[in-house]
Amino acid sequence: MGREYSLQEAVALAIKAEKDSMDFYRRAASVAKNERAKKVFDLLATEEIGHLKSFFAHYKGTEFGDLTTFINSPADSKNPAYRHLEKAIQDDMAEQKALELALAEEKACIGQYTQLAQGVVDPAVRGVFERIVKETQGHYALIESEYAHIMGMVHESEIDTFVRE
Repeated sequence: MGREYSLQEAVALAIKAEKDSMDFYRRAASVAKNERAKKVFDLLATEEIGHLKSFFAHYKGTEFGDLTTFINSPADSKNPAYRHLEKAIQDDMAEQKALELALAEEKACIGQYTQLAQGVVDPAVRGVFERIVKETQGHYALIESEYAHIMGMVHESEIDTFVRE
């Protein structure tokens, strides 16, 4: 059986997860050679900042400091996805690996936020989690599309043409 979280614990987990995602996307954007992939990573980092702001509005703790300082604080180098990204950068596979890692992370976030939303009584906070689940599903679709593009797969916009040929 899963662990039950208090509202503040759930929001704190979400804040940490969003910061980790933002740091990941910022780092991926900084090493992307493909301009389109760079734009995707920059967009995702910006959207994670929006998620952070939403969660900060409901958080009453002080462990993260103020929002601006927290956003600009160094990345958690112990975060597994961030560590895998750094290894991919060293192996010169940054964009492909970053997109693969991003797909896995976004899928995990969808599951985590869906579960947290189900356990939150406060409708305002539940609404934040539910909205972020939808936005994260959009992130997943965007990343999946960019992955297909980077890997030279048929893009969804070309399916009709490809099927007819």
